[in-house]
Amino acid sequence: MACLHLPATEESRKKWELESETCMHKDMEKQLKGYGLTTAQIFYRLPDHPTILQTYVWQDYDLAPDFPEMRGFLKFWQDTLDGPLHSVRYVHRKLISATEWRALKGEFILH
Repeated sequence: MACLHLPATEESRKKWELESETCMHKDMEKQLKGYGLTTAQIFYRLPDHPTILQTYVWQDYDLAPDFPEMRGFLKFWQDTLDGPLHSVRYVHRKLISATEWRALKGEFILH
């Protein structure tokens, strides 16, 4: 899910700030639920030139080892897009885990 876009006006900037904050909260919630960042390099054939391979990079938070988000995207690709899939390479990394997260109370005052 893409969370960032460039705001053009003051009104859109305020909306962007609210959407960004909401997105950050959702991302943090996913990470605390065990999601990690998955990056996939998708190789596909061009519809008009099937001998040529093209690449597409996809990235989202996902759950290993089943990868429901990535599998859903690949199903969407196969059902909707014309370029047939050749292969997919992916990596997955948990950014934080519940044992690394601690809620702290405190305040730092900087000059």
